[in-house]
Order: sequence, then structure tokens, then C-alpha cells
Amino acid sequence: MPQSVAPAILHVDLATAGMRRVAASPRLSRGEGGRALSTALCDTDSPRRVAWDDADAPLCLAAGALAGCDLPGCGHVSLTFFSPRTGGVATACLGGGLGHALARAGIAAVVVTGRATRPVGLAVANGDARLVPAGDLAGLATPARFDALDPCDAALVTGPAAQAGARLATAVVDRWHDAGPTGAGLALAAKNLVYVAVSGTGRVAAADPEGLDRARAAMERLIAASPALAGPCGFAHHGTAALVDLTHGRRMQPTDDFRATYFPQTAPVNAPALGKRFAARGVACPGCPVPCRRLDASGRLLPDVDALSHFTALLGLTDADLAVSARQYCLEQGLDPAGAAASLAAWATARGKTPDAGFVREGLAALAAGGAPGGEIEAALALAVKGVPLPAFDPRGAYGLALSLAVGTGGPDPWRGGCLAHELLRKPVATDRFTFEGKARAVVLGENALAAAQSLGGCAFLSLAVTLEEWALALSAASGAPVAAGDLAALGARVVCRERAQNLRQGPGPEADDLPVWFFSAPGTAGEGIVVPPLPRAAFLAARDKYRRLRGEGEIVAPREAAWTP
Repeated sequence: MPQSVAPAILHVDLATAGMRRVAASPRLSRGEGGRALSTALCDTDSPRRVAWDDADAPLCLAAGALAGCDLPGCGHVSLTFFSPRTGGVATACLGGGLGHALARAGIAAVVVTGRATRPVGLAVANGDARLVPAGDLAGLATPARFDALDPCDAALVTGPAAQAGARLATAVVDRWHDAGPTGAGLALAAKNLVYVAVSGTGRVAAADPEGLDRARAAMERLIAASPALAGPCGFAHHGTAALVDLTHGRRMQPTDDFRATYFPQTAPVNAPALGKRFAARGVACPGCPVPCRRLDASGRLLPDVDALSHFTALLGLTDADLAVSARQYCLEQGLDPAGAAASLAAWATARGKTPDAGFVREGLAALAAGGAPGGEIEAALALAVKGVPLPAFDPRGAYGLALSLAVGTGGPDPWRGGCLAHELLRKPVATDRFTFEGKARAVVLGENALAAAQSLGGCAFLSLAVTLEEWALALSAASGAPVAAGDLAALGARVVCRERAQNLRQGPGPEADDLPVWFFSAPGTAGEGIVVPPLPRAAFLAARDKYRRLRGEGEIVAPREAAWTP
């Protein structure tokens, strides 16, 4: 892609403080940036299993192939690492402006290996990159860490939870965008890397500026027409927490540690109630018309769908102030909020406790500190996939979603299979959410589309409106080479297959593509004409095997049926 500085891969060895730049592959112009690039750079042919805390385990931060272009939602950055939770390779795609900053600095990706002897930060400014001592950031909350950095265009930081060794430690980009529950913060801490700060003044030039304008206009029209994104009840007004009312109405809101799927007290703690009570305002990523991050009047980050649902329904609580303060505490500590809430719910169930505000505050402090009773909480966490806590969508309420949660390469991600659109939002065409028929192919296609979009730097939320056709128009205009939607779908398929092959070598293996036994043996909460039965095990296994055949893999031999007998 034409730009003032030819894009390069920056390799950083923290053990020796050595750095080298390697020209990026021409495949970047065909869309192979972001998630495609980061997973490729973290691929290893090592004959032995690489542990997440091995000094030579690579960690990669990659900008999307369209980073630096003025397009909605294309500034996301992909962070790929060996996950302390899954045992395999995981990728987090984070919002904010870090992808744009890297592109304007002439950096397509940063690959980090080795372990520094003391805490350091990586500062990148155009062609210059240097390691900066970061010991003075110890103990500071993430907002204070951002404040302490030298002026930059965008940054990623870890928090105190990572330094404490908390397994739910995450990383945060541009104050509001965290990396989820797969242990990104702990992977960064294992390298003694506290932050990455980037500034760039280069210009990313499009081969066809007018074509890029047309692609941008098409994207903006689709976003504006999407009720889920721009409607009065959509993300632009309530953030992703708007989906809490949807899961409530569909009777698939995880409640009382997944023992129920309906929370009658949702109304006082749903997104509209929080928005009104806390005078919410929106914050958007650069160039995006959807301000999906919501802040209160004092600047605290309000919970998204997973954090809001789990700090209320999953714990059986109706305390809006607690949900907001718990979410803010997790942000300040660099702790994944939904995973922390799920851990607390599991621990309460195991110990026969009834959660209250004191229990939540004490439990979060213990989790952030990485010690007792955190160890007990971790041991009690059973309702997880590949060691990653489940999000705020009960799999018994949507079967395509259930399959996608099971086969996700980095753990259960409700966005990766694209099933939220057609099973819950009924867009573009409604599908029967209580059947596995046709869902294997739907998950494959949804995974391919999102992997392609994230390779361009695209946002998962915008996939509710923007399709591969619009992304192909944008990439064609930016690169000057014709790209079709089918080309991007094929790229996405290669990305997912690479991730699955990495996991096959590293673990978890194919038998980990499963859900906890609870969902196959216990029904959800019926009512208002909706029946939520246990997931049918045989149909699930058949859909999983079909998914594997569509991915070019063999069936799982002799699945462990005995372990799933109710």
C-alpha cells in the first residue's frame, strides 16, 4: 500500500535490547495485516510445546492492512500471544487508535521475544524505537500509567494485576479498550513489558482516493441504517450493554452462575437505566460513527454487555452502583471484568455463599492481587471453554452461538462466529436459534468473514452492518489492486485454519472444542412461551464434526461420552 514510509516488521529482543526492521511482505496489500499477520508471525515450527511464559515465546502486535486510512472502525490492532489460560495461541483485537499510529509510524507489526531483566516500555516514534525503563509505573492504576507516558498518539498498557501475576490480567489500549479474558496482561508481564507507546507522522496514501471515499460512504450508510449500531436502542446510545435486554427477552441471560437463564430484576440495571442514572456519554474509536464505549459524568467506564450482565444477573445482584464501580476497578487494575465476575460466581457456588457488595469487592481485590482467595476461585471455575470464562450469552439459548463458543480458537467469543446477528438480532435473515441444522456452515462463514475484517483492522461490532463487499472495495481502492469479497473470505479461512493448526500443535487439541456438561444436562428458564431445553448432545457433536469437515479436519475420534452423561 503506498505510503510515505514503507511498512516494516519491527523485531524486538527484550533480553538483548536488540531491534531490527524487516520489510513487510507485499501480501499486506492483499489484506494480510492485523489478525492474519499477527498469527503468522507468532506461528512456530518448534517440535516442543511452547509455554506461554517461555522467554522465546513470540508476542505480536499488528496493525490492520487498512490502518491509517480514514475508514470507520479500521484502526483496531491485533495482539497475538501464547495464552496462559487456553494453553494455545490467542488473538485479541483491540479498538482505539494504536493500529493507525503504527501504520503512520511505518510499522506493520511489532514482534517481541525475550524477557527484560526489569520492567520496560517500548516507545516507537516514526523510524525510531527504544526501550524505556518503566519501574516507576509499578503500582499505578492504568489511568495513571497512561497519564505518566510521554506524549504519544496511542498506547497499550498493562496494570497492577499483570505485575501481581493475576491469570485474568488483561491489557488496555487508549484507556478504554481491553484485551479480554485470555491472559494478555500476564503474557506481557512474563516479558517484563509494561507498555507500548506509538507516534507516527507518516501519511498512508490510497492508490485510488476517490474509490476510498466511495467505500467509506457505503460503510457509513450501512452503519447509519443498522438498528443495532445506530438505532435508538443500539450501541451508539447504550454501548454493547444494549444487548442485555435482548438476552433477557430471549431467556438466555446467564443468571445465578448459569443455574438460570432469566433474571427478573434486569430493568433497574439494564443499559438505559445506567445511561440515565450516570449521565452517560459516548466515546468512539478514531473515524468511527458509533461511540460504543460509555463513560459516566465523572469519566468512569460503564460496563459493556458481558461486564454488566455478569456483575448483576450472574451474581444475582441488582446494585447498579456496584456494577459500575466493579467495572471501573477492573479497568484500573488491568483485570478482565467479565472473567472476574464469572470467577466470583463460580466461587460463591462452590462455597455455598450468597454474593453481596462486600463479597464482590473483596473477591476482585484478591483476583487482582493474584493470590488467595484467587487460587480458590480459579480452582472452582468450571463453566469455561479452553480455560476461558463464558461470556454473557447462555449457549442453551442459541445453538449456532453454542457451537461457535465451543470451537473458538482463543476461547469462547460470541462475536467470532457471527451468530449473534441471525440468531438474536434476526439480521440479515432470522434463523431458528433452537436447532443445529445449518449452523456448522454458518459458523465457518461467520468466522471467515470476521477474521478477514480483523486482518484489515476492522471492528467486530461493525460486522453487524459492514460486509466483506465494502471491505473489498476499500482494500481495492487503498492498494490499487482489485480485491473481491470472495478473496477476503478465502483469506479469513486461511487465518482460522492457521489458528486451529497452531492450537493442534500447542494445545488445546480438538477435544477442547466443547462446552461444559451443565449445558447438556440442565434446562434454562422457561416462560412467556419460550422453552429453553438442555443442549442436545448428539446434535451438537454432529454439528461439531461437520464444522471440522468444512475446515478440512478429521472427526474427533472416540469423544469422551462418559464424561458428559447427565
